[in-house]
Amino acid sequence: MTPAAPPAPPGDALVDTGQARILTGEAVHLDVRVARIGSRALARLIDAFLQIVLLVALVLLFVLAATFLAAMHLIALDDALASTLVTVSVVLALIGYPVLLETTTRGRTLGKMMIGLRVVRDDGGPVTFRHALTRTLVALAIEWPGVLGAPITWLATIWTMIASPQGKRLGDHVAGTMVIHERTPAAWGWVPQMPPELAQWAATLDLAALDDDLALAVRHFLARNRGIREPARTRLGHRLAQEVAAVTNPPAPPGTPGWKYLAAVHAERHRRAVRQLAAVRSRAATVWPDLAAATAAPTPAPTKVPAQAKRARPQ
Repeated sequence: MTPAAPPAPPGDALVDTGQARILTGEAVHLDVRVARIGSRALARLIDAFLQIVLLVALVLLFVLAATFLAAMHLIALDDALASTLVTVSVVLALIGYPVLLETTTRGRTLGKMMIGLRVVRDDGGPVTFRHALTRTLVALAIEWPGVLGAPITWLATIWTMIASPQGKRLGDHVAGTMVIHERTPAAWGWVPQMPPELAQWAATLDLAALDDDLALAVRHFLARNRGIREPARTRLGHRLAQEVAAVTNPPAPPGTPGWKYLAAVHAERHRRAVRQLAAVRSRAATVWPDLAAATAAPTPAPTKVPAQAKRARPQ
């Protein structure tokens, strides 16, 4: 049995998935889904609302505290004190809020948590206090609220995010950071079917010791192997084939590629599970026909096999 990865799915084409490739500190290429202007603007609106609420709450809290201390004749209420309290409230709400949260939660504010975003360094690592403070100060100065040159700087920020392949704003360029999606949808992908030449051998397999976790690992590998880079893909496929071979019998025919072996085991396990489910439903139909009819799976419509799939052959 030779360790080899499954062939590419028939008719597969490269599409723009909104992903970017970064090089980590360990010299490993990593594909991440970058956050674009839409999701980032939504997270920004949520954070802006929370910052306004925090600002109002801080002002009220400081006013109450100052009034109490003035009543105790500990301080004197004047315009200077009022300006100081307002300034401290603004700094805590506009600077303290994002810096504290992004530092302690490794790149997330409450708005980013709700949308599923995270700020990371350009090498994919977690941001530190320096990165969070730099992003926040740039945002405060020329982005939002943009005390210098707004609303012209707002337009510059929007243009920068649209033009950047990683969706970076000005603060990201200065701090060396980017914003990515944490919740990335992933399709199962194409899984090789039962190789015809292994169907007779697979029917004799003893799969009793093949647990669900290992079977799911094989399913994931077959479906998503194209997202794994060499040589890690070949090593993972070889390791999975060895683990499966250790708990199944009889061994694969000599010279069977690793991906064919895993595909045959997966297909045979699925075939037996479907057959067992059909038997259970058949027995249930004899006892409770109405329940069986209500829970029966709908019959799928026949699908037309693409011409590319017919011509595709494993290498």
